[in-house]
Amino acid sequence: MRVMAIRYVRDVEKVRRFYEVLGLTLEFVSRRPRRGGDAAWTELAGSGVGGNLALHQWDEEVKTVSLSFQADEPLEPVVERLRKAGYEPATEIVDEAFGRSFTVRDPEGLLIQINENDYELQR
Repeated sequence: MRVMAIRYVRDVEKVRRFYEVLGLTLEFVSRRPRRGGDAAWTELAGSGVGGNLALHQWDEEVKTVSLSFQADEPLEPVVERLRKAGYEPATEIVDEAFGRSFTVRDPEGLLIQINENDYELQR
């Protein structure tokens, strides 16, 4: 799995340009929501090995940064391993604009999102 920091922002495009100037490279943009508006999810990659930075449309519940992982396998085996180890996912696997995801809480209660990106959904 690859670590992905998620930064919740009010203006995804404006913040994306800042991080591109900083040196990150645009890697993925979700399709636009059916209800209209701008894409709510953008991923940027650094030049070194490691994780990505995802920019997500502002979420009043989260407000700042959350922890996410991008799975390098289908989500079902990940869910199965978690359940066998006694960690029940907080949500079922759901379809997203970028692919699929589910959430699980770590032992101290932090909600973590596990993503399976579908790069065919790029615009």
